[in-house]
Amino acid sequence: QMVRGTCPLPHGSGKQVRVLVFAEGQAAQAAKEAGAEFVGMKDLIQKCQEGFQDFDVAIATPGAMAEVRKLGKVLGPRGLMPNPRTGTVTDDTAKAVQEVKAGRVEFKLDKNGNVAVPVGKFSFEENALVANGNAVIEAVVRARPASAKGRYLEGMTISATMSPGVRVDPAPYLNV
Repeated sequence: QMVRGTCPLPHGSGKQVRVLVFAEGQAAQAAKEAGAEFVGMKDLIQKCQEGFQDFDVAIATPGAMAEVRKLGKVLGPRGLMPNPRTGTVTDDTAKAVQEVKAGRVEFKLDKNGNVAVPVGKFSFEENALVANGNAVIEAVVRARPASAKGRYLEGMTISATMSPGVRVDPAPYLNV
């Protein structure tokens, strides 16, 4: 089963996210006002085809996707291709930029059935990390496909980068 989705973190991710928006007209203006670093259409598509990848998230309007599809070979391998399921293809570019800047994270299953999601930085308060972790777990449980049978969460582990993991009991989260 393919499980993927997004989750807004209540206390943010602690990262500065650079946002690129493929849009024209009103949507482009709204994205710029919301704080997107790079906004444009044909000029940005050309720049990306030449190798520009100095951004973390790409957002596009549905009208722009016809042109943006040409960048599939460039953006796809890095996971930057705008996708309606992750909320990066939208007419409301300002809202999408604000959500991404506020700390929305994407999750998806890898080939072994694991989901790895950052929930904060080591410098965060303990209650902020717990709230972010709970939000991610609830989002993953809500993303369960209707066709999924049997146990959904086999186990959970939390760890800092490059450190041993600590097992977390999934039982409290199974009846969300």
